[in-house]
Amino acid sequence: MKKIIIGTRGSDLALWQANYTKELLEERGCVVEIKIIQTSGDRTQEWNTSFDKLEGKGFFTKELEEALLKKEIDLAVHSHKDVPTENPEGLIIAGVSKRGNPSELLLIKKTSVDADKQFSLKKGAVVGTSSARRKSQLLAFRPDVEVKDLRGNVPTRVKKLKEGDLDAILIAVAGPERLELDLSEFHEEVLDPKVFVPAPAQGVLAWQIREDDDELFSKFDDITDIDVQTQARIERGVLNLMDGGCQLPLGVYVDTEFDHEDRPVFHTYVSIAKKWDEQPVQLYIATGNSEDLAERIVNHYTNLKPQKVFISKDLREQDYLPRALGKLKFDVLGKSLIEFKEIKIRLLPVTEWIFFSSKHAVKYFMGQKPAIGKVKFGCIGSSTSAELRSYGHRAEFIGQGTDTKLIGKQFASKVGSSKVLFPIAKDSMRTVQWQMPKSDNAIDLNVYFTVKHSIEIDDTYNILVFTSPSNVEAFFEKNKPKPHQKIVAMGDATELSLKKLKMKEITKPASFDDLDLVQAILGRSI
Repeated sequence: MKKIIIGTRGSDLALWQANYTKELLEERGCVVEIKIIQTSGDRTQEWNTSFDKLEGKGFFTKELEEALLKKEIDLAVHSHKDVPTENPEGLIIAGVSKRGNPSELLLIKKTSVDADKQFSLKKGAVVGTSSARRKSQLLAFRPDVEVKDLRGNVPTRVKKLKEGDLDAILIAVAGPERLELDLSEFHEEVLDPKVFVPAPAQGVLAWQIREDDDELFSKFDDITDIDVQTQARIERGVLNLMDGGCQLPLGVYVDTEFDHEDRPVFHTYVSIAKKWDEQPVQLYIATGNSEDLAERIVNHYTNLKPQKVFISKDLREQDYLPRALGKLKFDVLGKSLIEFKEIKIRLLPVTEWIFFSSKHAVKYFMGQKPAIGKVKFGCIGSSTSAELRSYGHRAEFIGQGTDTKLIGKQFASKVGSSKVLFPIAKDSMRTVQWQMPKSDNAIDLNVYFTVKHSIEIDDTYNILVFTSPSNVEAFFEKNKPKPHQKIVAMGDATELSLKKLKMKEITKPASFDDLDLVQAILGRSI
C-alpha cells in the first residue's frame, strides 16, 4: 500500500490526535506521514472571533476537506464534535476512535474554591468559556456566576486562567489529559456528563477519507469502536435534526449498558436551549432501540409544553427544581403532605461511618450538633450529599440511583466490617441496613418522625410527583388521580406503594436528585 498522508491542524492537541492515528495505522503495517494544514478556525481564533461561532460549522475542517478532495492528503483527523453533520460530496467518515473521557473539566484557582457550593466554585465566580452550551448549563446550575468569553487552544486558555482575572475556566477533560498538562496549581472539578452534558461526540476522533479509497477504508475495520460509532450517530443525529451547530446550546451524551441478555440499553442525556442565557430543557431517555432515537428526542423537545405540576414536598426558592421548571413556564405547587418532627438524640453510639438516606436525616441529625468525632460519611444521592456539605462535611460514598438495595450492597462492600450509624425516620424501611454483612454493625438512630396532613389537591394538575410512601398514603386519603394525570414516583418504595393502590404507567427518575426529577417531569410533558 502507498504511503498514507494524514492532514491535521497544527495545535498541540490536533498533533496528538494525528500521531495517535499514525501509531494505530503503523501497527497495521502502513507507512504514514503527517502534514500540517492551517484552517479557518485557527486563523479566526487569532482574530479574536467568539469561539461558539466556530465549532461544528466547518471552521476547523474546511481546508482539511479541500486537501482531501485535491488528493494532497489521504486522511483527515478531526475532533468529531467539530465535524459538520453532512460530509462534502466525495468524502466519508471511515471510522471513529475509542472515546476519551467525555466529561467537562472546571479548572478553578485554589483561592476561588468553595467546597460547600455546587461544582466547588465560590459564589459570584468569573468563569471563562465561549461555548454557548457550556454557558447555558453553567448558568442554569449556578445563576450567580459570571461568564466571560475565552478563546484559544487548551494551553492558551490555561495560561489565561493562570495570568488573568478569571476564577475558573470550562474545558473538555480530554484536552489536558491527552496533552499531559501539569494542572497541579489548580483545583480540578470533573463534571459528570450525565449532569453537565457534553457536546455531541465529545472525546471521539473522526477519520475522514475520500469515499472511493476502498483500500484505506478497510484499514479502519478493526480500529473503529462500534459502540462509540453508535453513540456518536445518535448524538450527532440530534445535532443534525436541530440544525444549529455550536451556536445552539446543545449537549447530547449517550452511555451504553448491556442487560443480562447482553442487549444494549442506550441511556441518553440531552440539554437544549434556544439561547445561551435561557434555561435549557433537560431530557433523559433509556431505550434498547437506537434506530429512531434522535428523531424521538427532537420530537419530544419540539412538542414539549408547560404543565401544571404538583409535587409532594415543600420547595425552597434556591432549589433547582422550582427554578428550572419556573423558567420553562411550568406552574409548580410544592407541598409536603407530611410533617417532620425532631426526635432528640439521647445517646450517640460510637461508629466509624454515618450513613444518610435523605436530606431530612441530615437536617435532623446534624441540626442537633452531635459530638460525632472523626467519622466518615455515606449518603444516597447528590442532594443528600449537598445537604451534608452545608454542615461542613463531605461524603466519601455517594450512592446514585433509586435502587436502594443495590446502593446498600455497594456501600456494604466499601465499609466492610466497620460499624455504621444510620440516622433515620421512625418506622422507616431498612433496605440499606439489610445489606450490611453483619447486622450488629448497622446501628439505627431515630432522629425524626412523620405526621400526615392530607388535603385536597386540585385535579387540574397534569403531573403528580410523589416523593415518599407516606406522602402517597396522605394524598390518597382525600384524592384519587384522574385519567389525565401522569404520575412520577421518587424511588422504588414510593413506586411500590402506588402500585399497591392499582396505579399504572408510573415514571421513576434515575435518582433522587432535583435534576433527575426535572428530567422525569419533562419526559411526561407532552
